[in-house]
Amino acid sequence: MKIIVTGGAGFIASHITDAYLDMGHDVVVIDDMSKGKEENLNPKAHFYKTDITDKKAIDEIFEKEKPDIVNHHAAMIEVVRSVREPGQTISVNVVGTANLLSAAAQNKVKKFIFASTGGAIYGSPEEVHVDESYPPQPASPYGTSKLLAEQFIEHYSRENDIDYVVLRYANVYGERQDSKGEAGVVAIFSDLMRAGERPTIFGDGSKTRDYVYVGDVVEANKLALTNGINDIFNIGRGVEVSDREIFNAVAKSMAFNGEPKFAEAREGEVQRISLNFEKAKKHLNWEPKVGLEEGVKRAVQK
Repeated sequence: MKIIVTGGAGFIASHITDAYLDMGHDVVVIDDMSKGKEENLNPKAHFYKTDITDKKAIDEIFEKEKPDIVNHHAAMIEVVRSVREPGQTISVNVVGTANLLSAAAQNKVKKFIFASTGGAIYGSPEEVHVDESYPPQPASPYGTSKLLAEQFIEHYSRENDIDYVVLRYANVYGERQDSKGEAGVVAIFSDLMRAGERPTIFGDGSKTRDYVYVGDVVEANKLALTNGINDIFNIGRGVEVSDREIFNAVAKSMAFNGEPKFAEAREGEVQRISLNFEKAKKHLNWEPKVGLEEGVKRAVQK
């Protein structure tokens, strides 16, 4: 099959590109390189340096390449930045997604796989271990933008006979994660520790997240090619990990003996969450395989 992967020079989608190529698929990467890295680009993929908000360019690429499947990962992912720059977040994450969907409909794409968020979309849930039936209550423009994108996908699916799979990720970490920016705490912490500096924890260290290793996320995207039709799936380990615990896990792998610094909690961030993945286990045949200690060990090796 021919698959367009957006954001394919970035952290997660570059791994997915590699996996799809290894499966024997023809892969086309679209990335504006604002966050992507040249070294992440697989030379076997056909690459377009293009912004997904450029509708004319997107239409031309789809018309030329005629993909069977779209795997959409290009996005603005920073929660705190989305509070500062809501317009830009909506432009990339919603308008960009709509541009891709429009081109997909015009070119008879069979399936649209979308990388959404399992943390920011649920907000601060009363039930900490949430499944997909929990009503979305995004606490940031980032979470809102992903929810709006999901709704656009459902609309285009109904109107144009495009199957879709939405994958709501927990906090993804692993090799190639960029430490520059606010997202990617494992990469941020490990780079600081490597330089002999103390990482900063925002809040008192009790805030929790669900962490999932990038290799497990890649498996979900491989399975989504053939499994799951017009549905939403949580992709996480279902385990709460506190900021202090993730600091300790990285410090152990880095043999770092220092203590973290603490700063005020940041606006728009969820306090506690983990994702129930039973639906993905049942319908995608997916479950996480890599534990936190092993995943962190792989992620910090350079």
